Amino acid sequence: MIPVPAAGPVIPTFGGGASSFACERANRLFCPGWVSRNWSPVLWPALRQHIVLTLIAVSIGFAIATALALIAYRRRWLERPVLIVTSILYTIPSLALFELLEPIPGFGLSRVTAEVALVSYTLLIMFRNTLTGLREVPAEVRDAAAGMGMGPVQSLLRVELPLALPAIVAGLRIATVTVISLATVASLIDNEGLGVPILTAISNEVFKTELIAAGAMAVALALAADGLLVIAQRALTPWARSA
Repeated sequence: MIPVPAAGPVIPTFGGGASSFACERANRLFCPGWVSRNWSPVLWPALRQHIVLTLIAVSIGFAIATALALIAYRRRWLERPVLIVTSILYTIPSLALFELLEPIPGFGLSRVTAEVALVSYTLLIMFRNTLTGLREVPAEVRDAAAGMGMGPVQSLLRVELPLALPAIVAGLRIATVTVISLATVASLIDNEGLGVPILTAISNEVFKTELIAAGAMAVALALAADGLLVIAQRALTPWARSA
């Protein structure tokens, strides 16, 4: 009997002329032609989905974390329970959390499961930064606001939150970059985002262009989001820029 060799990684076949697909046929490390041909059908849709996943998770997480921080700022007894719960959620490995959420009715392999997991990873960071920023407002500043006739709500909105804004934005930056990275793993259950072409390339094992392109786009997205938040912070805190 003739022995049959074990199946190994297969280089994708490409149609068209030899000159158009010479890079792919030679299996070079990176093929710009593949990126240009697959931008519209593969990479751009994945990037849009990744942005949507990130925006939803960060927006919901920011709303929940800010509300909890504002309550804990006035009711100190709430701080420790919130920190314990959010710390536990933050330390659960992403794949394990997806597995825990999947069997719950209404979750399953869906965007809902991915978003719930992604939101849970933002809470600790943004809650702690927001609360820290509020508590670092000097007492004399709060006293001055009260002396000017401001009530607790006015002082919070017009004095304390603006002064805490750098710490709040710092937490938002960390949470955003965290979600962008974890959203690539969320493609295992949601089949959306840049994780889809990354996982496809990893399963192929030979053709690396898709992996490099999608991975570079995820890094670029994280850097762009961080840069935009820095610009937003500078625009919202002109007094800090002048100082």
